[in-house]
Amino acid sequence: MIKIRKTTALSVSTLMCAITIALSACKSPQAKSEPTAMHEPVGPAFNADSAYAFCQKQCDFGPRVMNSAAHERCGKWISDKFREFGCTVIEQRAALRGYDETLLKATNIIASYRPELTTRILLCAHWDSRPWADNDADERNWRKPIDAANDGASGVAVLLEIARLLQSSDSLQLGVDFICFDAEDWGTPQFASHQPEDGRWALGSRFWASNPHKPGYEARFGILLDMVGGSGARFFHEGFSKRYAQHVIDKVWTAAQTVGFGSYFPKANGGYVADDHVPVNERLKIPTIDIIPYYPDCKESSFGHTWHTMADNMENIDKNTLRAVGQTVVQVLFSE
Repeated sequence: MIKIRKTTALSVSTLMCAITIALSACKSPQAKSEPTAMHEPVGPAFNADSAYAFCQKQCDFGPRVMNSAAHERCGKWISDKFREFGCTVIEQRAALRGYDETLLKATNIIASYRPELTTRILLCAHWDSRPWADNDADERNWRKPIDAANDGASGVAVLLEIARLLQSSDSLQLGVDFICFDAEDWGTPQFASHQPEDGRWALGSRFWASNPHKPGYEARFGILLDMVGGSGARFFHEGFSKRYAQHVIDKVWTAAQTVGFGSYFPKANGGYVADDHVPVNERLKIPTIDIIPYYPDCKESSFGHTWHTMADNMENIDKNTLRAVGQTVVQVLFSE
């Protein structure tokens, strides 16, 4: 994804309802911007060991670069795991054009928990790997593909673990759609002489947002997970998320505080990131936020020293970060 950083958005019943609204506990359309009250932990415990294993398994396939055998094998594995966890799976295939007009055989993986329910939450991540380590300190690595343990596999790993938990707990009374977007990271490399204006990032989510798997698809809100397993990660308020879905930010950051991971989610602004949540907000009008790290003091990148480098591997995945993000999302789901 292109990363644009700008550190910087009357009856007794009637009377009772009015009082309730005033106390921000009435879920009327006017109160949508208020965070859901979450005063104690709810839902099952997120298993970081399981999520870590799901992350490792994706990396074991090798870099999941578009049009590669590793990409195809891993995509099948992801779909099969969601089916194993009781989800209905749709593989949305598309032929997309990269920045250099390469034809990319893309597959968005859509896994639905309780697809019969009309009230739904959207959780998403991207599953493809960056084909080039174009931010590596060693120029000799710029044209090498990366393991993408954090920038790709970590988000999918958290989604898979949540799907496993939902199957085992079977108590959530709303539907969840897990979408693993493809072709997110084929954006223009820094060494390219041709630089398209849009960079050709987030191609899979753009396609899905214009061609949802169900006509008229709606969700109450969405959460995008991007690079959610890195060591030392903290997740600031991302700019487009604030613009389109401030109430979802409030909900998620409150949940993080409730489950004891508030230190990972500082209530401070990061910057703008043109990521998979942007087309979801702009084309489908589903208020969607991006949980994405911000390292304000990192000289290599504000996304951390491993971003788009050969160091984005399992050695730099932290189970504590996976747990912080995963348990926070579980809290959000079970508080709805």
